[in-house]
Amino acid sequence: MNVNYLFSLLVVVALFLFAWVGAGVWEMKYLFGVFIPYAAFITFAIGVIYRIVNWAQSPVPFRIPTTCGQAESLPWIKQNKIDNPSTLWGVIVRMLLEVLFFRSLFRNIKLEFNAGKRIAYEWEKWLWLAALAFHWSFLAVLVRHLRFFTEPVPFAIQMLEEMDSILQVGLPVIFLSGFALLAAATYLFVRRVVIPQVRYISLPADYFPLFLIMAIAATGMFMRYLTKVDIIRIKELTMGLVSLHPAIPDGVGTLFFVHLFLVCVLFAYFPFSKLMHSGGVLMSPTRNLANNNRAKRHVNPWNYPVKVHTYEEYENEFRDRMIEAGLPVDKKE
Repeated sequence: MNVNYLFSLLVVVALFLFAWVGAGVWEMKYLFGVFIPYAAFITFAIGVIYRIVNWAQSPVPFRIPTTCGQAESLPWIKQNKIDNPSTLWGVIVRMLLEVLFFRSLFRNIKLEFNAGKRIAYEWEKWLWLAALAFHWSFLAVLVRHLRFFTEPVPFAIQMLEEMDSILQVGLPVIFLSGFALLAAATYLFVRRVVIPQVRYISLPADYFPLFLIMAIAATGMFMRYLTKVDIIRIKELTMGLVSLHPAIPDGVGTLFFVHLFLVCVLFAYFPFSKLMHSGGVLMSPTRNLANNNRAKRHVNPWNYPVKVHTYEEYENEFRDRMIEAGLPVDKKE
């Protein structure tokens, strides 16, 4: 068994048991329902701001956009305005396609040796589909849960819930995003375990978020479809947190505090993990710069006057020694 994902799995199980014992056995519901959520939110906000500011202050002395298409050139040569943008609007379109639809991952291919040791390339469509399902379903789940923190519930959130439950077959209403999130996270985990090359480069930091998100999705779906929870009491708790008048109503089950604790761990962990790529992609100079090097001269801001030692000065300084050593010189004297 891979020690990396085993360690991450044990950590998530330990977090689950800690919250279950703390909230259910030791009755530390105020800690898990008030103190930890506030601490997680503050850590998330400060961490994200720090990372973004740190990236924004990093100097970018050169234009280094990653391109894979024809750059702007002669009038009769057609430019690829999306893959190799030379204008701000081209960069915006490229970034939108990347952030919303993972266009670079859509173009991803894998190399294999088929019969006869011939190289073959295959479109890696399943990874793109799983990543798209994972991120979009995660966003839908996150936005849907805003109904617990707003009163009245905004119309946009109500419309999202209607779209998410379009395949309703009974009660309670089945939200597709929850199942899609759990399925996509499971696929991404299985892929890391099954494919040798991916398993070799996978670290505990890659497995831990997947197990944590799977645990969050599983506990949330368990509360919704298999057990009864008091939604009214839960909303009283969440609205108390938002209004800065926290209180722990009676009747909130232990599993909810476990679910909330796992969400808090994810939020606190987010700014310091690879999950922060969601904000980093917008700050990446390989993506957010126009490739207009041919049309505009870009001067390195790090350049500063440097005293150079020309060859003429070098020869003037060492001419006698060069002649003595038999080296050619431009001037004899």
